[in-house]
Amino acid sequence: MPENRTPKVRKVRKVRKAGRRHPMASVALIAIGLLFTGGAYAAISTGTASAEADATSQQTIDEGQKLFAANCATCHGMSAEGTANGPTLIGVGAASVDFQVGTGRMPLEMQGPQAIQKPVQFTEDQVAALSAYVASLAPGPAIPDAELLDAQGDASNGGELFRINCAMCHNVAGAGGALTEGKFAPPLTGVPAKYIYEAMITGPQNMPVFNDMNISPEGKRDIITYLKYIENNPSPGGFALGSLGPVSEGLFLWIFGLGSIVALTVWITAKSN
Repeated sequence: MPENRTPKVRKVRKVRKAGRRHPMASVALIAIGLLFTGGAYAAISTGTASAEADATSQQTIDEGQKLFAANCATCHGMSAEGTANGPTLIGVGAASVDFQVGTGRMPLEMQGPQAIQKPVQFTEDQVAALSAYVASLAPGPAIPDAELLDAQGDASNGGELFRINCAMCHNVAGAGGALTEGKFAPPLTGVPAKYIYEAMITGPQNMPVFNDMNISPEGKRDIITYLKYIENNPSPGGFALGSLGPVSEGLFLWIFGLGSIVALTVWITAKSN
């Protein structure tokens, strides 16, 4: 009898062995389940985040539109199309609004040769809302990324670029200078890096626009690095006299140098008498 059962037992074992799952099958099923679950969660989360971001962005634009209508439309038109009292803002981009409003130049205090910097009239959130609204009207220069404003570029290259493109108006030390018809180039000491960059890409007042074809983003970063370097390091020649160059130096020599010579001459004459 045992000899007759052995082939059947072996056959049953072979059948069971053939129908048994691979030891890694459970692991593979778990991995596939986790993969699909994670993918679905990521897709839902991304979609929700995008929807929230779009809603927030639209809410910011709507808020900016209200601020624009209340504070800017008198000169620039209800749709920023421009009027006889102010230019169109369509296509100027967020950077232009952030510079003009963030530095207090706008809203304009009074008509004159150029907008004068004054205390800022809006909060940072309101400035951001106005910038977002104008940017939504048409493509234009955007607010620069933070890595371009860290003043960690090449100060030597920045100094060369500044002397070639900017020093004729702003002075080689960024101290500013007079222009024609009551206009002037403002000093750059103490100006935040963001506003220096935005001025280069938007060309406010009498300043030309330096797009990325003129000066690359890295070059603009180098210029900011140079300006912050000379701002944070004292003049190696001693008293800088406002860093205004030969004007202040010549005036100092005329007043104090020539005055000292006259005083010495009078003293010698009185002593001899």
